[in-house]
Amino acid sequence: MIYPCLFSGNLCYKFTLTRMEAKFFRFLKIVGVGYKARAEAEGRLLYLKLGYVHDVELTVPPAVRVFCLKNNVVCCCGLDKHRVHQFAASVRSCKPPEPFKGKGIMYTDEVIKKKVGKKKSK
Repeated sequence: MIYPCLFSGNLCYKFTLTRMEAKFFRFLKIVGVGYKARAEAEGRLLYLKLGYVHDVELTVPPAVRVFCLKNNVVCCCGLDKHRVHQFAASVRSCKPPEPFKGKGIMYTDEVIKKKVGKKKSK
């Protein structure tokens, strides 16, 4: 079953899992040209295309489920808050957001302060 909810100004979805209702959610947004995420094996595997030569494959811990709402929005959910946030942090550490262009994996409610690049001298 899918329940609509309002999350940081965007319409997202809360998933009720089979035999387990998720209480804690962490949404990750993937920003960058060609960066994509794909969940397989009923939320047990997460494949990330992050501009590397190979796809990054992450095995999801037993207490956490992963869903891809779009190919650039990942939802980590589960009953244990610590494990959900720990897995979301490990996904984010694969490609943390960079301060110049803002590309990378970030939380949906995270604000990245962008730095000013080099200036051309004349």
